Amino acid sequence: MTDISAPTQTGCDVIASYLKDLETAPGVYRMLDARGAVLYVGKARNLKARVSSYARATGHTPRIARMISDTASMMFLTTRTEVEALLLEQNLIKQLKPRYNVIARDDKSFPNILVSAEHAFPQIKKHRGKKAEKGSYYGPFASAGAVNRTLNQLQKVFLLRNCSDATFESRTRPCLLYQIKRCSAPCVGYIDEAGYRALVTDAERFLQGKSTRVQARLAEEMQAASDAMEFERAAALRDRIRALTQVQSAQGINPASTPEADVVALHMEGGQACVQVFFIRANQNWGNRDYYPRTGSGAEPAEVLQAFLAQFYDGKDPPRLVLLSHGVEDPELLAEALSSQAGRKVELSVPQRGEKAELVAGALRNARESLARKMSETATQGKLLRGLAEAFGLDGPPQRIEVYDNSHIQGAHAVGAMIVAGPEGFEKNQYRKFNIKSDALTPGDDFGMMKEVLGRRFKRLLKEDPDRTKGLWPDLLLIDGGQGQVSAVHGIMAENGVEDIAMVGVAKGVDRDAGKEEFHRVGRPPMALQRGDPVLYFVQRMRDEAHRFAIGAHRAKRAKAVGATPLDDVPGVGATRKRALLAHFGSAKAVSRANLADLKVVDGISGAMAETIYNFFHDR
Repeated sequence: MTDISAPTQTGCDVIASYLKDLETAPGVYRMLDARGAVLYVGKARNLKARVSSYARATGHTPRIARMISDTASMMFLTTRTEVEALLLEQNLIKQLKPRYNVIARDDKSFPNILVSAEHAFPQIKKHRGKKAEKGSYYGPFASAGAVNRTLNQLQKVFLLRNCSDATFESRTRPCLLYQIKRCSAPCVGYIDEAGYRALVTDAERFLQGKSTRVQARLAEEMQAASDAMEFERAAALRDRIRALTQVQSAQGINPASTPEADVVALHMEGGQACVQVFFIRANQNWGNRDYYPRTGSGAEPAEVLQAFLAQFYDGKDPPRLVLLSHGVEDPELLAEALSSQAGRKVELSVPQRGEKAELVAGALRNARESLARKMSETATQGKLLRGLAEAFGLDGPPQRIEVYDNSHIQGAHAVGAMIVAGPEGFEKNQYRKFNIKSDALTPGDDFGMMKEVLGRRFKRLLKEDPDRTKGLWPDLLLIDGGQGQVSAVHGIMAENGVEDIAMVGVAKGVDRDAGKEEFHRVGRPPMALQRGDPVLYFVQRMRDEAHRFAIGAHRAKRAKAVGATPLDDVPGVGATRKRALLAHFGSAKAVSRANLADLKVVDGISGAMAETIYNFFHDR
């Protein structure tokens, strides 16, 4: 990597000073301001040619001109190919989040449907993450809701089990799903392996887009059952055909000539952007999601869409066809990068007519409507933030509000929670939970818990963003509590040298009645807002969201503790061996008392592992 020291001035002259040392190879460049913060990350087929274009004083868009004028230094990294430069550029953008780059903010993985292959009676279930388990994966689906709806209908049609293998093995009579005709009850032998395998095959044909063949076969079976006067079986088959029809109608869009594609449409307005993505697989619509990328202070549609696609497919398998509403800056390079990632050809297309153009038009309409709703919500949120600043005497509308709460039961399983709100509402990817670690705290000491949480929070901020350039520092802290909590937190802030952040304690007030909240600030008397004030409702909503998140974290911690056993701490004993030991001995206590010979006869427990378990419980 090259880091050439630059003069203190900024602008074209600074950029021009790098040209004599630059190569004509492909690579990635970074533009930095006077404080060293990264302004922009870009890639180039020819680094010298690209940087020389920034050294000119004229011919730039207002956005690029502002970026050039802020540039005080640059950094460069050469690569072997332009595709490598593109991939590196997007990784750096995700990591550094420069001000002038387009950033796709949502980086969640997509769920799939998994038909397992490691059991005689395969399970059908939702799967997210690495595809490590053996079986057939179908997806991606746009959301967990889309998967759940499809699974719900597939259970009605194909009667496949969704219980875990451990539950399956322990059943002695059919569960409720059998009673409501959602499962064929293979766990108790109500269907044999061949019959169940036929249901699995039909389900996979449907997920592969071959539903017509499945419907035809079910119709033939229904007619045969009716002819044989097996009316109960005929009625059950009729219900399955009806459920299958409902699945198809619920999907809405079922393109005949597009078996596999992602439909990506961009709409921009007022400096904001919405990208709508529809997932078409097996000629079926498997849901859609909207995204609101940061537009890098005014990038053009071609740049926004190219950056979004490169970041969107990072770590995800692209389909064979991506249908676009707009052209991108470098379609050949992007297609090459996606094809290299997928290990097969990926085509980018901007259709002009026919079914594919109709799919894009539908996605574009959704993007336009979603952005209109988002802009309306943002305007309302901005009004509330201005009202909040006025009510609490802030210097201006806060851009980042952090709200803290604790949850515990008499001090047990204590957790602290932080939620974040800003101009775009709740920023759930910024939420954090804190397991209370201090053993010196008295059980139920809310003051001590809050001090620990805020102490850890500010120490982390001082370490990760000491110059406050990354947007991680709050403008306003809301604390669930009164004057005592506010004083405790103020002390922690003073210890860490943080005294310029506004803080407000939200106490329940008289009779702990919503609407009578009192607000506490350091060095000022308590105050209240009028009932019906939108700012009061806004604060209540943030406090309730922090409370909800804290209780959820507490319940998860408590549930994990309830299900814990001493076996969890034995080296080499995972979920499978734990199940085998508990099934053999009946309880963890019985395992701890077992002798070495008894441990060795358990399925899956080798002689060496038996010795490890025995020594763990007998302190050897």
